[in-house]
Amino acid sequence: MSSSERAGPGGLRLGDRRLGDRGFVTAEAAVVLPTLVLFTMALVWVLLAASAQIQCVDAARAGARAVARQDPESAAVAAARQAAPGGASVSVRREGDLVRVEVAADAPGPAALGIGLRLRSEAVALAEETVGVGE
Repeated sequence: MSSSERAGPGGLRLGDRRLGDRGFVTAEAAVVLPTLVLFTMALVWVLLAASAQIQCVDAARAGARAVARQDPESAAVAAARQAAPGGASVSVRREGDLVRVEVAADAPGPAALGIGLRLRSEAVALAEETVGVGE
C-alpha cells in the first residue's frame, strides 16, 4: 500500500485533496459569529442604560439642590433637564421642609424590539430656609 493509498479520517484516503473537516470550521463560524455580535450589542445596550441611569441620578440631585437653595422652580427644572438624558421628564414637589425632585427617562436602545426600560431617580433635600428653625 503506497502512502497515497493509506486511509485517513472518515475513510478518505490521505492522497485525496478533500478532507472531511473543512466544512466544520465554516459551520462553527456561522453559529459563533452571530452569537458574539448579539452578546456585544447587549453589552453596549447595558452600558448605555447604566450611563443614562447615572445621568438621571445626577439630574435629580442638581434639581433638588437648586430648589433647596430657593432658586425658582423653573431654574431648578432647567438645571435638572440639562444634566438629564434627552427626553427626560422632571417633576418637583415639596413636602413640608423637604424638596423632592424626580427624573424619569427611557433608556436608549432597542425600544423597537419591545425592550423598553424606564429609568428613574429621585433626590430629596432639606430646604435651606428651614435649617436651624425651631432650635
